[in-house]
Amino acid sequence: MIVFDSVIKRYPDGNLALDEVSFRVSPGELVVLSGHTGAGKSTLLKLIPAIERPTSGMVQINGQNVSRMPKRAVPYLRRNIGLVMQENHLMPKRSVYDNILLPLIINGHPREEAAKRVGAALDLVGLSRLEKEFPINLSSGEQQRLAIARAFVNRPSILVADDPTAHLDPTYASEIAEVLKSFNSAGITVLVATHDISLFRHWSPRRIVLDHGRLVEQ
Repeated sequence: MIVFDSVIKRYPDGNLALDEVSFRVSPGELVVLSGHTGAGKSTLLKLIPAIERPTSGMVQINGQNVSRMPKRAVPYLRRNIGLVMQENHLMPKRSVYDNILLPLIINGHPREEAAKRVGAALDLVGLSRLEKEFPINLSSGEQQRLAIARAFVNRPSILVADDPTAHLDPTYASEIAEVLKSFNSAGITVLVATHDISLFRHWSPRRIVLDHGRLVEQ
């Protein structure tokens, strides 16, 4: 479960990114976060894996109070959260396969189990035939699918995606939306920020709308 309780986030330069935001997301929900550029969507998503911390209020993830979590506990929190941010930070000198494999090796998974997980992730996003390619040789849509596979490979309970279809043509954008929906159908809680609600509307997801840092609709 994700709980935001009266969350305020003010940056050191005085910018008020979030203003008294409160909501809950139940396990297994698909939630679409929308709002104008600068509404606070990216900041809100970064609070979930403790990339940012709230100025005040509480952020609770799976029963853990992230607001007060010590730094040493953050890596353990993130093992249950898949992150797809606007900058995908793919490793250009590693193959598609190795880009997905690395998080598993870092977390200490045995090679044989890790290989099975990578294969399953590749199948799910439709990149099996490209596993030996390097990110530079992939299309924008394929690169985004690779980023999603890497976020999924640890089998998180929560998947957070920050405008994953930005700058993609309609065909690639629809493919990414379908992949996210497939994860949600498998029981993963998905919270996705987007400027294009139409990609998700036919699934009738719950929608949270931000306006200048305030929650105005859900």
